[in-house]
Amino acid sequence: MSFTQLSRLFREQYLANRAPTPVSYDLFDVKQYQGETLKEYISRFKAQVVKVGTPDEPMIVYAFRKWVCPGSFSKSLNRSRPKTFAEVRRRAVEHIAFEGEAYEKCTTAAPTRPRAQMRTQPATERKNQDRKRTYETRRTQPKVEQKEGEREIDL
Repeated sequence: MSFTQLSRLFREQYLANRAPTPVSYDLFDVKQYQGETLKEYISRFKAQVVKVGTPDEPMIVYAFRKWVCPGSFSKSLNRSRPKTFAEVRRRAVEHIAFEGEAYEKCTTAAPTRPRAQMRTQPATERKNQDRKRTYETRRTQPKVEQKEGEREIDL
């Protein structure tokens, strides 16, 4: 057996273990996970776009829009649809900055409620809780068997 034959056999043996080359429809496999930030999702998606190397901008934008989690950013993409992925990234950066400012404003500006006020409940909440408990009790109580000659009374 010559070296050429040996190298050919080696390549044939291990060629199946090689990862397939990425194709453009692999972009549809990149989905935003629940709890994943928009910034993380864009980074993963961009990496896949680079691997695929497709110049088809409408398909890239469609794949991104399809798997971004529902929310205000997703709604804005559906209202005015971007033409290029660069436009998607620009809008995402603006959205991320806006969300960061809103989060900071909410956490720093909102005063905490004093403990004494936390314990007291409005009367309407107490009534609703009492109704719920009554309903739960009725639902979970076993039905009493009816003897012959007695009428069933619904409560």
